[in-house]
Amino acid sequence: MESKVVVITGASSGIGAALARQLGSEGHRLVLAARREAPLNAVAAASGEAKAVVTDVTVRADVEQLKSAAIKAFGQIDVWINNAGRGIGKRVLELSDDDLDQMMAVNVKAALYGMQAVVPHFLQRGEGHLINVSSFLGRVPLASFRSAYNAAKSALNSLTANLRMDLATTHPRVHVSIVMPGPVATDFAGSALHGTPLVPPPRMMAVQVAEDVAEVIAGLIEQPRAEVFTSPTLRSLAKKYYEDVAGFESGMNAPSLGAPNLAALAERMKNRQ
Repeated sequence: MESKVVVITGASSGIGAALARQLGSEGHRLVLAARREAPLNAVAAASGEAKAVVTDVTVRADVEQLKSAAIKAFGQIDVWINNAGRGIGKRVLELSDDDLDQMMAVNVKAALYGMQAVVPHFLQRGEGHLINVSSFLGRVPLASFRSAYNAAKSALNSLTANLRMDLATTHPRVHVSIVMPGPVATDFAGSALHGTPLVPPPRMMAVQVAEDVAEVIAGLIEQPRAEVFTSPTLRSLAKKYYEDVAGFESGMNAPSLGAPNLAALAERMKNRQ
């Protein structure tokens, strides 16, 4: 594959770090962004020609500075990957204003800042590739304790699709893609806001490792597509869900799969008022 300049947010661990190592081994020039300086520098050191830029993606000025640093270092940006994100461990009726605000800030607004920073650069060049890392849970509600995260990723899916439609006829060489992983064995669950309930993923959803997702994204860079699930199983489940939403949810909403006790939840809410 031709060497490209690739910006990756959320690159200090998990999917972002695995992707940096893979793309670096393929000869791409990388600009890696995250808030934690020490682990970010460690990933950069293991990823070939890579520049680390400490960045808080929830701050628009930081994202703009990241774009400028990438262009200063390598003269251009070919691929921008909005990968930074954070989960939550609360169901819908338990959410506070701050919970929802934090999920939207990290998972939606941060990606929007990235889109608005880099896409004008792509338009000026006449080419480029924006990749937003979303989640299967933005399409299919199989983990209701991730409620606000799922809603944020659904919003990200919509923004991505609308941007792609805006550019499709006027700038066909500017690609806009969404990537939807399912369960991935990273520290994501441990860093989720309010923790993560001990609920196993549904039986049909195999847990992937970060390197699996990185491989899918590397393939997407080589052959751009509008959207990609990180495993065929996820694509099949999403299709079944939209073919019969009520039937799918009825079949999945069992105590063994972590269904909420709504009566108990309602009682807790009443006691909080």
